[in-house]
Amino acid sequence: MSKTVTLRIDDSSYRLFKALSERENRPLSNYIETTVKRYIEENESVDEFEMVEIKANAALNRSLKRGTRDAKARRGRFV
Repeated sequence: MSKTVTLRIDDSSYRLFKALSERENRPLSNYIETTVKRYIEENESVDEFEMVEIKANAALNRSLKRGTRDAKARRGRFV
């Protein structure tokens, strides 16, 4: 079920989003939703090629495992 969210933006951002949504012939809410989803997918996740590089990097994986152990043991400082 969809949810309603209220978003406060300044006038210039509204005009920009509105113009872009009209250019794509979509409702403003749909434009904002899909743009945010696209941003998250592109910037907050790892694609399959990056994952292959991460898994192949032995030094990185040792460091990640050491960091996980330290975090579980509450050793170190988190920033």
